[in-house]
Amino acid sequence: MVFRKFPFVMLMAVLLFFGSPIQVLADEDSVPVSVTRPYLAKLGETLKLSGSVNALQRASLSTRVDGLIADLQVDVGSQVKQGDPLLQLDAALITLEYQRARAATAEQRAALDEAQRLLDDALRLRENNHVSANEVNTRRASLNLAQASLEAAIADQRSVAEMVERHVLPAPFDGVIAARHVDRGEWISRGDPVFELVSLDRVRLDVRMPQERFSEISGKTPVNICPDSNPVKCFSGTVAALVPVSDSSTRTFLVRIRPEGNSGQLLPGTSASAVFELGDGRSRDMLLPRDALLRHPDGSYSVFVAREGIARRQLVEVGHEARDNVVITGGLAITDDVVVRGNEVLRDGQVLRLVESPNP
Repeated sequence: MVFRKFPFVMLMAVLLFFGSPIQVLADEDSVPVSVTRPYLAKLGETLKLSGSVNALQRASLSTRVDGLIADLQVDVGSQVKQGDPLLQLDAALITLEYQRARAATAEQRAALDEAQRLLDDALRLRENNHVSANEVNTRRASLNLAQASLEAAIADQRSVAEMVERHVLPAPFDGVIAARHVDRGEWISRGDPVFELVSLDRVRLDVRMPQERFSEISGKTPVNICPDSNPVKCFSGTVAALVPVSDSSTRTFLVRIRPEGNSGQLLPGTSASAVFELGDGRSRDMLLPRDALLRHPDGSYSVFVAREGIARRQLVEVGHEARDNVVITGGLAITDDVVVRGNEVLRDGQVLRLVESPNP
């Protein structure tokens, strides 16, 4: 009887010592993986783009009349205010024309006064029938003609005065002379470029926004401007214009940013960076390590979820990246155990052996 029980006892001892053959086989077929769980976080994503500083006002100036340059009041680099004279043309002939127009105006004013006096005399004499009614009408007509002639002379005088003013080129706005194309003694015609005037007070930073991020920008998006000449010194700005017309060669959109406050460090033609603060900072996004994602040929994404020790492939929807993580917009629950290591060789339905517990 003892002899019969011995093989069974020995068999049980062997099984207890070496483990179940079924269990050993299961451990050999299982795939060691590490899992993690998605977590919620408040994101404050930033987007940094380099751009060029452009002057809002930049004009190539020319004179309003033809003439000989008599004097230049400014040169390259001169700071000017609106209305400051920049150039003086030779105005000798037009000045004589103005004097002649003034004399003609004075002559017509004297003729008007004389016509008025003659009419007054005729009206007084008409009361005693010393002149005829026809004479009164004649003198009244002469007065009207004198009045019309005076108005024409005044208009001519104003026209010549305007021509005199046009022999001086004034600055249309505050700025700096960036270029000078003429010199004293040259004859210039209307339309010939004389100076290039650039405004320093009103500048804008123009950046090209990728088409994938253009929809995330609005007039309320916070943005900072950092000059490349001094990247540490940044100041706030405002999105002034969004141009919804894409550049077909680069697939980008123009975003124009207006600096707030003192923008003396932003000089036209220099480069600067715009740092956009994306996201409202209040909503929580579901994050998952980038290594957990598997990309398919059609561009979709999936992950392996560990359920009761079995790998289950699950399609997910992803948003933008946040450092080493990716925002998950759909397809996962916050309690899912997602395979983050060992998922490259997994197949749907394989047995898993967890080597790392999910994070809380």
